Amino acid sequence: MSDSFFIVAVDFGTSYSGYCFCVQSNLDDVRMVYWGHEVGLKTSKTPTCVLLDEHGEFLKFGYEAVMTYTRMGRGESARKLYFNNFKMQLYNKEINRDLMVTAANGRPFRAMKVFSESLRYLKDHALSTIGEHTSGKEFIASDVTWVLTVPAIWTAAAKQFMREAAVQAGLVSDFHSNQLIVALEPEAASVWCKHLPSEGFVAEGASQDNRLEQSPGTQYVVVDCGGGTIDITVHEVLESGSLKELLKASGGDMGGETVTKKYLSFLRDLFTPETWDQYEKENPSEVQKMIYDFTVQKCVGEDGDIFIQCPYNLAMLAGSKQDMSRYFQGVQGVFWLDGTFKVTYSKLRSFFEESVQKVTILIQNITSNPEINVEFILLVGGYASCKILQKKIREHFSSRCKVLCPVDAQLAIVKGAVLFGNDPKIMASRVSALTYGIDIARSFDESKHKKEKRRVNKKGDYVYCEDIFLTMVQNGQSVNCDEVSHYDYYPIDDDQTAMRFRFYSTERLNPMYVDECGVKKIGSFVVPMPDTTQGRQRRVRVDIKFGSTEIQAAATDLTSNETRSIRLDFLTK
Repeated sequence: MSDSFFIVAVDFGTSYSGYCFCVQSNLDDVRMVYWGHEVGLKTSKTPTCVLLDEHGEFLKFGYEAVMTYTRMGRGESARKLYFNNFKMQLYNKEINRDLMVTAANGRPFRAMKVFSESLRYLKDHALSTIGEHTSGKEFIASDVTWVLTVPAIWTAAAKQFMREAAVQAGLVSDFHSNQLIVALEPEAASVWCKHLPSEGFVAEGASQDNRLEQSPGTQYVVVDCGGGTIDITVHEVLESGSLKELLKASGGDMGGETVTKKYLSFLRDLFTPETWDQYEKENPSEVQKMIYDFTVQKCVGEDGDIFIQCPYNLAMLAGSKQDMSRYFQGVQGVFWLDGTFKVTYSKLRSFFEESVQKVTILIQNITSNPEINVEFILLVGGYASCKILQKKIREHFSSRCKVLCPVDAQLAIVKGAVLFGNDPKIMASRVSALTYGIDIARSFDESKHKKEKRRVNKKGDYVYCEDIFLTMVQNGQSVNCDEVSHYDYYPIDDDQTAMRFRFYSTERLNPMYVDECGVKKIGSFVVPMPDTTQGRQRRVRVDIKFGSTEIQAAATDLTSNETRSIRLDFLTK
């Protein structure tokens, strides 16, 4: 842990983002920030939306971006670059530094710029807020330990992308800085829920004790319900009070945004694809306002209908083709009420069905595992605030275990991330989601090696097999978070001045070669070996930690005895 004055945790979500902070010496006073006062709101997070000008320069973020964009005329909004839901571009995709995201006007733009400008805004906002809480004293980014939350199901490339974006945003100046900690979202939420009293959770039925049990051996599922992804982990409380991950993280892209997409798809069918597509293309700012209105209302606390104002240009376009009331004839659950959509509660629930069903199946797969004994299910994240989701999960699982949801479900991750930033060792072990290995050469053995992989070094004194997959950690293997694995390697040629290491991953347990089906190259690094006097007897030692939230490595050329931190490059460009 660095000698910082403050810890600032940033929850950079698909739909909403925010941060919490505390003085490092006072972890009992985790402070949150309210957003939206400029638009008459008071919320704990702000929309993850960024507005750039036509040249790609930053204009607005959050509520200010939404409101500025939605109030623009058709011509101006067509020129500006407005981005939302762009975090999902880092899930389940091939990621490189030239990754592009598409603005609301259809223009592609560099994702790294969009992410870094968003993080820069949140950094500057946090430093300004800290100044306001310390009698106007000015602080800079290096006075802070920054904690950045990411989904547990993200790849190493996605985590690296976020770290590089944070460096470009100025949170830290060095990629390897220990003042930037990457925290896994369900783990952060788990840490926070461990500290909550009974009244910190939404009451469930007549039960008076809604506290998360902390006795050693207690096992519970953390279901992080975000806007983009559902992220699920299983933890066990150890004697020390730290946490052990029991199963590798699971989940998928079935978060709260899938409900919004169902709603928009319904509207497209309702007004006909031709009319809707024209409206969406010509009025992107109005569409964003409609999305925002629905996103707010889908989390209604009562089992009641919702009402959404029909945007002016949609009413004009659709109304020019036929009377608006005719679109709603014979449509169940939605009514036209003089400029307003009335969506019945049963219709609203139908938009949730696919997402809730997928989440239920994921949890069912875990609770039915005979090797674990789940006593609690924790629902956290912004999507967990939706009463429809809470109700369905309780209906399905409350007979076998207690379902808990924090009162401020959307803040569990960011508040827990503050505590995690102070003590990352709260996680004792994690389960590897993949098999990781490295590309090595071994003395050629005709009885087990492929003939086409036989090679001879320059001097002719070493016959070897190339492309061998050396397994370092297996899929499903539990790895202690502070465990360091050591590996020794020797050069192939006497005059070799560098050793290149290539990392691979696969879902398989024991691949033989790195070019087999299902094996993917995920990163590489180079270790200089300038002193060649000892020829092939030189040795390089590689030390790797697989149990951290990010894979960490260091390499030592034992000839010169120089150790350097290795930057594993998981991005394809």
